[in-house]
Amino acid sequence: MPVIDLPALIDRAVSEIGEVLLGKEQTVRQALCCLLTSGHLLLEDLPGMGKTTLAHALADVLGLSYARVQFTSDLLPSDILGVSVFNRDQEAFQFRPGPIFNQLLLADEINRATPRTQSALLEAMAEQQVSIDGASRPLPELFFVIATQNPMHQSGTYALPESQLDRFLMRLSLGYPHFEAERELLQRGALPTKAVINRTMTSQQLLAMRAVIHETALSDSLLRYIQRLTAFTREAPEFAVGLSPRGALALVGAAKTWAQMEGRDYVTPDDVQAVLAPVIAHRLIPSADYAGDGEALVALLRSQVDVIPD
Repeated sequence: MPVIDLPALIDRAVSEIGEVLLGKEQTVRQALCCLLTSGHLLLEDLPGMGKTTLAHALADVLGLSYARVQFTSDLLPSDILGVSVFNRDQEAFQFRPGPIFNQLLLADEINRATPRTQSALLEAMAEQQVSIDGASRPLPELFFVIATQNPMHQSGTYALPESQLDRFLMRLSLGYPHFEAERELLQRGALPTKAVINRTMTSQQLLAMRAVIHETALSDSLLRYIQRLTAFTREAPEFAVGLSPRGALALVGAAKTWAQMEGRDYVTPDDVQAVLAPVIAHRLIPSADYAGDGEALVALLRSQVDVIPD
């Protein structure tokens, strides 16, 4: 296995993306953490915050084949997966693959499509394959979905079901830029184009980084800490539904990646805390008697579960 300087590669990628997405270094690091953990990313924010810009930039920096699908109310599953077309010369049906067969698929404004179309992504995100015309077709080894969605109070949106949300390793929000970053953006006079982004790593390096992350040490005390976090979500009355085993595994995987990004080959409680909200907030459902949302439940979790491993 080639020697990989993972922190240096991440720093280069963050710096490159920072040329077009100003003042969002922490969010960019979290997004890279999500993709390096082989997860899928949900970007939720108001229109015009840079969600699509971030997706474009990630594809370019990682050197991945890329496709963007604009989700609308009349979008069909075949528009994403592909369709079989009859070839008169060969007198047989030929499959024409859809955009999902790229390495990075941007599902733009995913919650503007109907539940039927949203569900077309479920198998792909969970099993890295799609079933079409009775045949299972594998997707690329490096396959990521980045979906953007607008807040649910906006018109023409369909809520993502819990089963769909659970397929996303992380949910992130960019938010408004800080004062200096917005001033620089206004001085430029236009949104930056994706053409200025340079590739900073190869597919071989990405696969090698995955292997390094998989070997990250996780002590028994850290496992017990994560289990205590998980147990609290299942037992406390503020939670209608607790964290699933898949959610706990997502937390472990993201914490390992974050540790490697920080230059360590072992996980600390700080690594768990760094990825806790992006990984689990969208998976938590408050009880009927609790007025808070997923973010409030994460804050409650942090206040009630001791971060010091026993």
